[in-house]
Order: sequence, then C-alpha cells, then structure tokens
Amino acid sequence: MTYQAVMDYLYSQLPMFQKQGEKAYKADLSNIIALCERLGNPQNKFRSVHIAGTNGKGTTAHTLASILQEAGYSTGLYTSPHLKDYRERIRLNGEMISQEYVVDFVSSQKELIEDLKPSFFEISVAMAFAYFRDSQVDIAIIETGLGGRLDSTNIIKPLVSTITSIGMDHAHVLGNTLKQIAKEKAGIIKQDTPVVLPKDLPEGIREVFMEVANERRSNVNNQTIDYVITSSHMPVDISKKGQLIFTSLTLGVKGNYYLKNIPTIIETVEELRKQGFIIQNDQLANGISLVARNTGLKGRWQELMTSPKVIADLGHNEDGWNEILYQLSHTSYKQLRIVLGMVNDKEISKIFDLLPLTAKYYLCEPKIPRAMALDNLKKEALDKSFDFVTCSDVNDCLNLAISESSDNDLVFVGGSTFVVAEIEAL
Repeated sequence: MTYQAVMDYLYSQLPMFQKQGEKAYKADLSNIIALCERLGNPQNKFRSVHIAGTNGKGTTAHTLASILQEAGYSTGLYTSPHLKDYRERIRLNGEMISQEYVVDFVSSQKELIEDLKPSFFEISVAMAFAYFRDSQVDIAIIETGLGGRLDSTNIIKPLVSTITSIGMDHAHVLGNTLKQIAKEKAGIIKQDTPVVLPKDLPEGIREVFMEVANERRSNVNNQTIDYVITSSHMPVDISKKGQLIFTSLTLGVKGNYYLKNIPTIIETVEELRKQGFIIQNDQLANGISLVARNTGLKGRWQELMTSPKVIADLGHNEDGWNEILYQLSHTSYKQLRIVLGMVNDKEISKIFDLLPLTAKYYLCEPKIPRAMALDNLKKEALDKSFDFVTCSDVNDCLNLAISESSDNDLVFVGGSTFVVAEIEAL
C-alpha cells in the first residue's frame, strides 16, 4: 500500500470524530485495550506526561515536548487533530512520523483493524504508542482527545497528570455542567501519581480534582496559584511567591491566552525534575521561546501576513473566543475583518453574542460533514445585524477579506480548527 492508499483506507473505513462528531466517539476503553494488548502493550514501554483540559492542552503539550527536547531528551509527542498532514499527530523530537512507518503499521495491522473496527482516533493512539516504544523515546507527551476518563489515551501510566483548563465544550458528550466536565477530565489522575492543576479554575472546580486526587492518593501541585506574570508587553517577567524566576522571557506563542499555560508548564517541569529529569532553567526558557520551531506548532495566534495583518487561531468555543476577543481589543487596527466558520455542535448563539458589531464578517463552511451550514451562520448574523458576506470556501473568504483591506486593517481567521486547517497559506 502507498501512503495515500493507507490514508484513504483509514478515512473511509474508520469512524472519525472530526468528520462525524458524536457518532464516532466510543465512550469506553475496550477497543484501545484490545488493540494495545495485540501490539504487546506498547504504552507500558515508555515514560509519559498526560494532559487534559478544555483549552490550552495542545500548546501545553507542544511546549513541554519542546522543553524536553532542549534538555536533550528523546521526546515523543501525540496531539490531535491535525491541520494539514495526519502525521502531525505523532512526532519524535519535533519530526513527524515517517510515511513508511504509517504504511507498515496499517498494512501489518489491517486484519486486526478489520476485526476490532476501532475508531480513527483509537488506531491513531495505538500507532503512536507503538511508534514511541519502537523509537525507544525517553519520554512522550500525550494529549487527550476528548474528556479524559474514557479517552483512548487513558491507558498510559504517566509520571505526571496535567490539567490545563475547564470550560463548556462538547457538553453533549462530557456533561452539561462544569463539574461534570471536570470529573471527566479528572479521569486522567492516576493512583499515586502527581497532578498539576492550573492557576485559574471556575468556582468549585478545584475541589472536584482534589476529591479525585485524594481518592487515588495523588499529590496535588497547586503551586501555579503562586505565579505572577508581568504581561504589559512582550517579553515577560515571571515571579513565583514574589521571587523573580524569569526575566525578559520571549514567548513562542503570541496569544495572550498562552500566558495562562506558563505556570502549568513550569510546574509540570518541576514534577519531572523531582523524578530525576535534568532540565536547566535556560533549557526551559528556550523550550518556551522556540516551541513552534522545535515541534511544528501552528494555528495559535499565527501571523500569516503583515500588511494587512492576518491572524489565524484555533479558538473554537466560548472560552476560546473570550480570549481571542480580549486580545483583538488590545490590538491596533483600522477595520477588523473576521473570516468565520464553525462546526455544528457549537452553541452558535452564545458565540455570536460575544462578537463585535463593528467588524465585517466573511462567513464560510469548512469542507467536513460536521460543518455548520452557511444558512445557520447567515441567520445568526442577520439576527445580530452584522455586516457580512458569505463564501463557499475558506480561502475565497480570506482572499476577499484581504482584497477589501487597507494596510492597517486586521483580518482574523477562525471559529473552528477545520477553518484554519483549510487555509492554503498556513
């Protein structure tokens, strides 16, 4: 089989959440357990860090991998979804898994795949675990896909479990309240394994994690609450308990939301240091500064053009949009233009309520079955009296927005991971 034939096979044969939504989500671990048992339980052959959260888990995973690479460790990284190339999901020291490995894995496991009928995500997780075992990584950073308790990645025994944030997203799968969602995310907390909690959590949510951690005798690292980051301009100064620990630190992700991840990232590094990892402060700082170069991170407040300025970001839920709009409100421009598309499981009215009336909107529909129909976006835009046009293609919308812009305008592209993924210039 060729690489393209393998991709066609996986996309056509296996249910994929990105395309099909809830119907592709399997709320149990039986398939991944069976897959990994047939593969010799590769998840038990490497050390790992496990990351869950509503927002911020991708940038946190990439940054931790970048830091460990800077410290000289052979580092695996598993994240999802991908933007352009399936192989983005599985990396070793920043390099994507080879096409040859993907072809060999799927070809050799085709009978198993057709016997167990796993989801697209399950086979991807199993492949990542096998690849990290075969590559003899020193450590792998593993990002959950959805939730935590029943996520396919949740068969690893990590050195540290890290939570990045809790907000409303995927309520139809994870629960209709923040406490229900937090309980699902808390499922990654393992017996006698430290867990790092973020600085900011909604009221009553920290207690959810503390309860689960106590049940599992897991030490809770709450030291993120002791951090202060001076962010009036970039680079930033970082203090912990009043003591300056980093000065003029350059951030590799320019979104202000990234600042919220920094204490969580540093405290996860502290937990690894306690377990024998040697990571100098300059290596930690370089890992944060060089994350995009080291790991191929894309789509996080990524500047695609300077004149007019074009920014792409993956923020796709209510909390994500709050962060995006906060940063846009602190950015200079003459006219704001927003290229916007969404998927059909988002609470469109809540997000549209946040969006500024002063912007011009270019509404589009990403080319996936889960895409929110243009008619739904148009109806909401009409109800809110937005100035808008529609295009059938993301790039048509983006090109139109650029063509109508002056050099001092700002074009923002987002609303869905899949809108950003279709940008040709990314």
